[in-house]
Amino acid sequence: MPPTVHQGLPPGRPVQDVLTPADAAAAIAIAARAPSLHNTQPWQFRVRGDVIELLADSGRQLRRLDPAGRELTISCGAALFGLRLGLRSRGYLPAVELLPDPRQPELLAGVRPDGRAPVTAEEAEVVAAVPHRHTHRGPFAPGEVPASLLTALQLDATAEGCELVGVREPALVAGLGRLVELAAADQRADAGIAAELSRWVRPAGSTARDGVPATARTICGTFGAERSGARMPLRDFGQPGTDEANGAPPAVTAVLITPGDTAADWLRAGQALQRLLLRAATRWVFASLQSQPLESPARRVQVSSLLRLAGQPQMLLEFGPASTALATPRRLHSELRTNTGQA
Repeated sequence: MPPTVHQGLPPGRPVQDVLTPADAAAAIAIAARAPSLHNTQPWQFRVRGDVIELLADSGRQLRRLDPAGRELTISCGAALFGLRLGLRSRGYLPAVELLPDPRQPELLAGVRPDGRAPVTAEEAEVVAAVPHRHTHRGPFAPGEVPASLLTALQLDATAEGCELVGVREPALVAGLGRLVELAAADQRADAGIAAELSRWVRPAGSTARDGVPATARTICGTFGAERSGARMPLRDFGQPGTDEANGAPPAVTAVLITPGDTAADWLRAGQALQRLLLRAATRWVFASLQSQPLESPARRVQVSSLLRLAGQPQMLLEFGPASTALATPRRLHSELRTNTGQA
């Protein structure tokens, strides 16, 4: 079972054991492997006693593409799940407080140990999947996603206050694909968005530890099946023609939704996203993430209408079996830590 979490910090409840610097470093290292929009890694961490605080790094926000910070907050939510998982990997039970201080809007959450418990075999398996979990852009291998895994992914989403809804009708998947194309065209036509995106696209041979590496844009190798309307178009990062035209279609298309659309909902969506992505990776099932039509308020309404959703769509996903890919670069630990705001 992925890490148990106590939402909120009950007053007066004693904290067992002491969070060591090594514990904090291990948790931050796992958190830093979270997915983020264009690999911006828009998070910072501050350790204050036994609490690891998660802060949004506003300097990494894509302000033209994501003016409300929804994508940034979802990315930080994924890192928050990593903090929880990191504490579990050290034998702690994590307690989480979301948005703890209205006076510090960049402070998104605090995580602290609240007792100890042995790491279960299932939790250890999820931790082991962290290094090879990746956002999948290449062709999927032929094959199905086991029904038991799909059920587990839906339960993971539910445990985080979200819902993972499958999209099975080919006409609906094709409709989502069309909305992806329209959203991509909208963004290409916006000079400000195009310029912002180009700043995060890295050339071949770049040693940058963030942004979209060349290996993520050049998809090679196929499994021989022709792509059909069953797969949504991949983001081309302003370089059309770099995505592979062949490959098996995804085994499952789904949408992650939340009841509301507040910062707390976005944080929960991010936690659910990373939780289910890591669960899938334990079975060598990976997901292609698609957010382009959700980055536009108008297109987002169209997604909701097309799928007749009762909640708010936060991410579109396509799951399928695949081999692992090269790990995307990550910033150095020293770049992720901040002391700003400490007493």
